[in-house]
This record gives sequence, C-alpha cells and structure tokens, in this order.
Amino acid sequence: MIMTVLEMGWRYLQTIKITDIIDIAVTSLLIYKVLRFILKTSSARGFKGIIVIIIAMWVSSLLNLNVINFLIRRTMELGIFAIIILFQPELRRILERMGSGKLFNIFGRQLDEPKIETSLRQVVAACAEMSRSKTGALIILERDVKLDDTIKTGTILNADASPELLRTIFFDKTPLHDGAVILREGEITAAGCMLPLSTNPNLSRDLGMRHRAGIGVSEVSDAVVAIVSEETGSLSVAINGTLKRHLSLDTFEKLLRNELLPQTETKQNTVNRVRNTLKVNKNAGKNK
Repeated sequence: MIMTVLEMGWRYLQTIKITDIIDIAVTSLLIYKVLRFILKTSSARGFKGIIVIIIAMWVSSLLNLNVINFLIRRTMELGIFAIIILFQPELRRILERMGSGKLFNIFGRQLDEPKIETSLRQVVAACAEMSRSKTGALIILERDVKLDDTIKTGTILNADASPELLRTIFFDKTPLHDGAVILREGEITAAGCMLPLSTNPNLSRDLGMRHRAGIGVSEVSDAVVAIVSEETGSLSVAINGTLKRHLSLDTFEKLLRNELLPQTETKQNTVNRVRNTLKVNKNAGKNK
C-alpha cells in the first residue's frame, strides 16, 4: 500500500514542469503580499469579515445547508461592488504603483539611499523641537507612489531638509505654515501643499484638520506622514490610513526608521547584537 502511494507520488512529481513550479511560486508570493498588504491597512477588519463569509459558505456547502449556501452565494455576487468600494484606497494605491513602473515592487518599498537617513534625522530633530514649542506640523515622506498632483498645490522649494528650515516653514507667522511639507528622496520638494481629508467615518471626533489630512494622504498613497499637534504638541504618524498617536520621541523615530529604512534598521540591530555578544564574552573572559 505504501509503495503504491509512493509510486503514484513519484509519477505525479515527474509530470511537474519548471513552468509549473514558477507558476505556483509567483502565485503564492502574490497571495502572500496581497494578504500582508491588506492586513496592514485600515480595511483589515473588512477583509477578515470577507474571510468569515467565505468560510461560512464552504461549511454550508459541506453540510448541505442549501438555503444558507444559496443566500451567501447571492450575497457574495451582489457584494462584489461593495468590496471594490471598501478596498478603493488599496486598489488605487496598487494601480498607481503599477503605473509608476514598479510592477515588480507593487506591494513593496524602494531601497532607501543614505540621503534618506540624513533627512530622517533632520525631520526627527525638527519635530522634537516643534513638539516642545507646540508648533503644528505636517510632513509627508514620499515613497513609491509619487505625489506630483499634491506637490503642484504648494510652493516648490527643492531644498535640503534641515531642522531650521522645517521650523521656519511651520512657524505660525509664515504663509506656508498651514499646508504640508513633502519630502522626496531626502529633499524638501514643496511646502504649503493642500491634502485630501480622510473620508473614514470611524475617526475620532477630537482629530483636527491636520490629522485628518495626514490620514487622508496616507489612504491614497504609501507615504509616511509625521504630524505634530498644535494643541498638545504630541507626535503622531499616519501610515496606510492608520494613525498612531501620542508617541514618545524614541517611538516616533523608531517607527519612521522601520518604515523608511527597514534594511538599515535590521543591519544596525545585527551590529548591536554582535557588539553586545562580544562585550559579554570579553567580560566572561575577565571574570575567569
């Protein structure tokens, strides 16, 4: 019996071609990336609800619950339009990435250059100072999806990022302080930019226009948005339509680094672990 099963398995493996392996690998990768991409967005709960409905449809078919299965199938057929509306920001983001020529990086990020590291330090330093002085700020760190239409609504600067320049822009007596600053590849591309407000009805009522605008641009792009509250000076970050509020300066910086410099952060953590291991071994040798 076992030999028969092994023989059948071997015959089946012999029918598999290289193209079949590539097909399965690419399909599996795309499914994994799509699931990971959706679960990180604000539509994750809706996606989980769809999974529950699919499971219910499968169970009803398995148990021959014909009426329930019929109703679920009809609901799914009519609900395809609701799904398109629900995941509209995510679908738009995917199409924009495809249109930008990043077909093989639809769900990923570009590798960041060393200039991003420098500009990130400048942004964190500026936000720390503006948090202490309760100066409202809205800084967009662009990634794969280009924000050319949004940049056109502001004043083009094309200047190196520095804490002094950022604090000057958001000083409440300057004409550009009400808009957003957009950083592209480590440079301040434009200031005073107007952003779309979030259409999410579940947002907290105490969120002001600055926070809603930050969430809004993160819903339609993959940008990372740093926000400083004018009322409380608290630091927030908006990513994929999700707002993380009341962050400490260390958490604020780590979050930005994890999103913008994931590989650099991983390498730094590895270096730190090696250094700590060497220190422990050195101390152990001395104690002997």
